[in-house]
Amino acid sequence: MLNTIAIKNYRSIRELIIPLTSLNVVTGANGAGKSNLYRALRLLAETAVGRAVSSLVEEGGLDSCLWAGPEKMARARDQVVEGQARRSSVSLQLGFSADEGGYLLDFGLPEPVPRTQFGLDPEIKREAIFHSAFYESKSALVERNGPSLRARDDSGRWQHLDQHLPHYESLLSHFGDPMRLPEALHLREWIRTWRFYDQFRTDRDAPVRKPQVATRTLVLNHDGRDLAAAWQTILEVGDDEALAACLDDAFPGARVEIRKVQGSFELLFHQPGLLRPLTLAELSDGTLRYLLWIAALLSPRAAGLMVLNEPENSLHPQLLPPLARLLLLASERSQVWVISHAERLVRTLVDSENCQHVGLVKEQGATRWQDDGLDTTPAWRWLKR
Repeated sequence: MLNTIAIKNYRSIRELIIPLTSLNVVTGANGAGKSNLYRALRLLAETAVGRAVSSLVEEGGLDSCLWAGPEKMARARDQVVEGQARRSSVSLQLGFSADEGGYLLDFGLPEPVPRTQFGLDPEIKREAIFHSAFYESKSALVERNGPSLRARDDSGRWQHLDQHLPHYESLLSHFGDPMRLPEALHLREWIRTWRFYDQFRTDRDAPVRKPQVATRTLVLNHDGRDLAAAWQTILEVGDDEALAACLDDAFPGARVEIRKVQGSFELLFHQPGLLRPLTLAELSDGTLRYLLWIAALLSPRAAGLMVLNEPENSLHPQLLPPLARLLLLASERSQVWVISHAERLVRTLVDSENCQHVGLVKEQGATRWQDDGLDTTPAWRWLKR
């Protein structure tokens, strides 16, 4: 489980270090930085599949993703911020600590000497895998400094593994040798279990409303296209009792039937008072979206981290209490991160045990955690070049 998430110089986030629990609820006004926090988590996950650099480029490049404010903030919160010439190196850092160790990643600009047609791509300057609550030289297991990579052996001594690591690849995606670098392999495979669900499509032409091939589906696709297959998979190899209970909690007396038609699955929704079941093409946006959340959160293959962006969208207020109970159930199997505007949903979740409320505000253009202080901010150290 993630214990701390740390972000520095990413969009509106100048520096944010947040403690985490099994269930985490992020709130804040529009423009407070919730989407930037979500993007930062996704960017961290992209490192495990070798897409971190390309993801930054798709966002407009490092210049567009960097903190746009001053290097040093004014002491008085009402003091006017004035621009100054940058003195330190450009650095965007992302990291976390977890039960079994931590990871830090530092992006920077390429050298000014033209060497390639891809000279605007950001470079990975430094990386570290460590076994403590925060990075320290003595706790580091693996370190990358530019193209140089080293790791500690069984005796604790540093062994150089590579002197030509590509600046556009993370050590997590580049090295997969279980003998030479087991820490990187273990961390990479864990990060790859993270899942992000952001705005399921439920419009008339959404993939979920079309017939899909009947194949076993342990994890619901991010766009929900394989809902029927995921539902049937839960019935066969997952917690079918929880599935039925969560459905009845939201829609009392309703039931779902999965029918196989010429190699494709068809989901039929039976509701009290109706003479025939409704197909996916007929379901309302809210009903369909809730079925998608049930299938995503009751996946037979538990995720290391599940990040949900505004799951209350298109849902009737009466569905918010069942949704809260569904999220609480999911947090018993996976670490859950929820970004929400729905006060009723937030209240229910925050009042439960093992829930961390992350209320974001923006001051002088910078995103800040409301509880940020000496007693609440976890200890943390950034990488230095």
